Amino acid sequence: MASVCNSTLLRRSLGLANVPRLVAFSNRNISSQEIIEREKKVIANNYDSLPVVICKGSGVHMWDVEGKKYLDFFAGFATLNQGHCHPRIVNTVKEQIGVLHHTARAICHNNLYEASEKLTSLFKYDKVLLTNTGVEGGETAVKLARKWGYRVKKIPAGKAGIIFAAGNFWGRTLAAISASTDPSAYSEFEPLMPGYHIVPYNDLEKLEQKLQDPNICAFMVEPIQGEGGVIVPDAGYLTEVRRLCTKYNVLWIDDEVQAGLGRTGKLLCVHHEEARPDIVILGKALSGGVYPIAAVLADAPIMDCFTPGVHGSTYGGNPLACKILQTALDVILEEKLCDKAEKLGQIFRTELSNRLDKKRVTTVRGKGLLNAVVFNENSLDAKKVSYKLKDNGLVAKQMKPTIIRFSPALTITEPELREGIDIIVDTINTMPVNA
Repeated sequence: MASVCNSTLLRRSLGLANVPRLVAFSNRNISSQEIIEREKKVIANNYDSLPVVICKGSGVHMWDVEGKKYLDFFAGFATLNQGHCHPRIVNTVKEQIGVLHHTARAICHNNLYEASEKLTSLFKYDKVLLTNTGVEGGETAVKLARKWGYRVKKIPAGKAGIIFAAGNFWGRTLAAISASTDPSAYSEFEPLMPGYHIVPYNDLEKLEQKLQDPNICAFMVEPIQGEGGVIVPDAGYLTEVRRLCTKYNVLWIDDEVQAGLGRTGKLLCVHHEEARPDIVILGKALSGGVYPIAAVLADAPIMDCFTPGVHGSTYGGNPLACKILQTALDVILEEKLCDKAEKLGQIFRTELSNRLDKKRVTTVRGKGLLNAVVFNENSLDAKKVSYKLKDNGLVAKQMKPTIIRFSPALTITEPELREGIDIIVDTINTMPVNA
């Protein structure tokens, strides 16, 4: 009764006393199938979603509207590094949202410097620019690199070029899809962004050939190609990228949106080689999957190419975001999630490599808890495998027709991981070939 009374008082205070209440699905006996069918009628058809309807999450587990429990080995596109509804992050949201949640950057607030000092100190860069989403961070980095190219490298007006690796993925904006080599991403969205150049991923010879163009201002690359299929480059690749970019006076933009923040066993994936990029993009787990937060880090000679009015974001760096990101980082550091990802990732790959049927699976690859299983083209369809895994109590999503990614929360325990391994092995090894 108390909650009802409090709700009534709140509605009155907001002037909503006479506005009819909407009945939430959670208060009705509505099935997953009915929800999916109703979604189809009113929601844009831009996702091929797994047919499961989730209504609750905690740690590495989720529950659907029928009450079935799942292991979440998808984790919101590898965003929920801290797990579902981490209590420390939830408490931060509760505390801050009742104090101050938005001002816009045209007005200063007292949380921005705290968050920015934490980021610059932790990642050892002079300055940071806060945005909302990872793709917005990518756009910011591209704009910053072009501005640097004209102001510092003295590239002729309109000529600044940026190199990307084939197979990259950093979002769905026009700028992002212009860098894509996947026709399904850019087809029928032309004309695309000019000044982009593509080289093969993990190919230093082709990269160096393109870097010799004096009008190139930056090379943007993922340290592991997440959406591309969890492609891990050769050892030493990132170190050589650093050397070559320095040699040709080109900025190295490191896209750590998915691979960063502990996901691969290091705070940044580039830390596996101790190679220092010029610009770092963070996102996804920077909020623990709770709120859209992203960041672009660079030293002052680069970041100071931005001046008032040339770039901005209405919600970027708002008070709520600034508090959440601090707690999200604290959880990663204090709960030693990088170490957990390193240890459990080794177990995951070893177990799957040893136990999966070699006639069905050609490769198990990854780093930390960002991993993928690659099927023989003549054996299993990844989408059908993901559906069967769902039936067996584990949520994961296909990335390509022959690839499934597994990226559970870094808070997962070893027994939970091994439970997931058993489900994956039993599912894949018992599915009929070419089913």
